[in-house]
Amino acid sequence: MAKDVKSPCVSLCKLKHEVCTGCGRTRDEIKDWKSMKRKEQLHTVELAAKRMKALKKK
Repeated sequence: MAKDVKSPCVSLCKLKHEVCTGCGRTRDEIKDWKSMKRKEQLHTVELAAKRMKALKKK
């Protein structure tokens, strides 16, 4: 069985323009996390990391 994907949540939740400034996920990604398949979670983690990198540049 495949390993579970660790949520990028860091318990510093604050949404700015529908994106959490703590983890980089969108409101919908946070809401849907538990029902996502492993592949979707991995993709979400990648997108969240890119968003966090972009947020830190601002």
